[in-house]
Amino acid sequence: MTNLGPWHTEDFEALSWHDVHVHGFRFASFNKDNGSAELVLDLDYILKWESSADQCLFTLCRAELTFHDVFGLKLDVDYATPKAGMCPFMIDGIHREALEFPTGFKSFRWHIALSWPEGSLRFEAPAFTQALIGTPVVKAGIQSLTSQERDETA
Repeated sequence: MTNLGPWHTEDFEALSWHDVHVHGFRFASFNKDNGSAELVLDLDYILKWESSADQCLFTLCRAELTFHDVFGLKLDVDYATPKAGMCPFMIDGIHREALEFPTGFKSFRWHIALSWPEGSLRFEAPAFTQALIGTPVVKAGIQSLTSQERDETA
């Protein structure tokens, strides 16, 4: 990917979050009037996948993916059933469904499917932004940043 963002809702089709690791999430900017908040995911975003005969190279960068005016959040992340040790969870993909309400308000129903451990995040939000934090790093065979690499980019 040559575009280093920031990215917005209209860029959704050009982005992929497959195998992206999520190190944390938080709520921000609470809107008491409509009961919504921003949902911020702290990611190791994969900007580029390259493969050769003997190795795969991944260009990674810490990023924040922020969904705006989130409502109706359902989290389902199961570390207990596979007896998984605590680690960042990994996104399989992000899907969305367009919504239009009788008032004319437009939004999306989002489904973030997880591949490890099993689970998902589901919610409604009209928009998102994603911004890189720091400088991209090229890694051989590894799709996530170490704690030290993440700290260096903060």
